[in-house]
Amino acid sequence: MISLQANDFELFDVPAQFAQDRAQLDACWKALQREAHPDRFAAEGVAAQRVAMQWSVRINEAYQRLKDPLKRAAYLCELQGAPVQAENNTAMPASFLMQQMAWRESLDDTDSAEGLDALADEVAAEQRRVQQELAHLLDVSKDPVLAVGQVRALMFIERFTQEVNAKLDRLT
Repeated sequence: MISLQANDFELFDVPAQFAQDRAQLDACWKALQREAHPDRFAAEGVAAQRVAMQWSVRINEAYQRLKDPLKRAAYLCELQGAPVQAENNTAMPASFLMQQMAWRESLDDTDSAEGLDALADEVAAEQRRVQQELAHLLDVSKDPVLAVGQVRALMFIERFTQEVNAKLDRLT
């Protein structure tokens, strides 16, 4: 059996890259969970069940990281020696900061569902673009240092999307 210390990609037996097949991840997760389910070890005693539970927790943690593009990108950067350190490093390109300010202004000034939907669509398009850039930087260019900036951009975009959705929910 693979080590608890194996990285998530090794655990799931998938390539260590940003681009992942979600159906494959889901299938691997189910298979791993079946193998590690504590009930399978009931006859082997408490210690075996405890180990199975540790495996189950480890499998779930890996799955949560691998299935989420933001978490997967940050994890890849960290594995490649370029931790995101978002709490200590908030540097962003001026163009992205200007875009953030424009979006924030739009969010503050928009009180219609149509306007918020349009803003959400614009932000979603940028999210897709950033994810494509991350795929290129991590899988093609192999440049985790540059990818860190895109991970931070994606973090902002995801938080901002939640704010837009929350305001939309209040209007509807």
